[in-house]
Amino acid sequence: MDARFVLYLAQPSTGRLQEMLHSALAGTAYRLIRTPAQLAECRGARILFAVQLGEAGLSPGLYDLLFWLRAHPNALPDTLAGFAVDSPCDLYSKAVGRELALAANYAGCTLPGHSLVEAIGSLANFAQRARNASTTLSDAYRLSLQGLAANLAEWRPVHPQHPKLAVIHASTRATSNTLDLWAELKTHLPEAEIQEFCLRNGTLADCAGCSYPTCLHFGEQGSCFYGGVMVKEVYPALRWADALVMLCPNYNDALSANLTAFINRLTALFRTGSFHRKQLFAVVVSGYSGGDIVARQIVSALSMNKGFILPPGFALMVTANDRGTAVQLPDIQPRLTAYAAAMRSALGLSEEPT
Repeated sequence: MDARFVLYLAQPSTGRLQEMLHSALAGTAYRLIRTPAQLAECRGARILFAVQLGEAGLSPGLYDLLFWLRAHPNALPDTLAGFAVDSPCDLYSKAVGRELALAANYAGCTLPGHSLVEAIGSLANFAQRARNASTTLSDAYRLSLQGLAANLAEWRPVHPQHPKLAVIHASTRATSNTLDLWAELKTHLPEAEIQEFCLRNGTLADCAGCSYPTCLHFGEQGSCFYGGVMVKEVYPALRWADALVMLCPNYNDALSANLTAFINRLTALFRTGSFHRKQLFAVVVSGYSGGDIVARQIVSALSMNKGFILPPGFALMVTANDRGTAVQLPDIQPRLTAYAAAMRSALGLSEEPT
């Protein structure tokens, strides 16, 4: 286990999570911290943030931690983070996990794919893993925590020599602030190979939830029951790419229907492949507010669920309403330059010439 491994316990009292961690990390060398102030000493560490929720899905320690992470942007550079959240009921664990994930990511943390282990009161969310391992729900929980800790300790950065980007959107160029920002951003990435895909109405059927055997059968053939542009163009591009770039306008505080369908249709590809060496970037534009809501959806669906890596500050979140106003915001050029520099760093590119 990496000597820099840190366990952050966000609650002062004992609980099921603490007992599980004690068992899962038996024989593992780690530093235990319990207060946000100690995080300032953890730059470059591998941190497992652990939160035991109360009956109302809250914890005083959780809010202290969130406050520190949000109040200290980029305070944890070169730091890797994972999350363990235990809820006594069937709610809140995943919501808290992705809230923490976005906050830690903007505090400078890289998140490997599948960075969250969350447990509901009954542990029913471990039923499939328990069946696969022929074990109990409690043992499946413990094994998940062991796996997350091992992933944090063993993970290494991904720096492709010649980065390849697959860019997904469902916008109209004539009216899209999101595409305007991407047009500016990609001028900072001349070395990258880029494939862009527009998933407008009529080009993409949503996932209808085929049975696991059916999905696996088509996935093994590199396909999907519904075929179409996803199978013919997007699947090959995602296998080819080192990183996925999502261009996401905020529609009613949610991803657009076509982008949601794109994520749902990744399941067949995910069944037989892995995204754990591919990075994820996003541009999120809101007309009024709520960019962080959409960013958390992306975190949950594509990183925690599908396994993409989140580099620090993975999403550029901008508020702009009228057509063309995004690129005219007073602070947008330095923000674009900083975000492009972060992308270049995450992709292993040298500093952009001035």
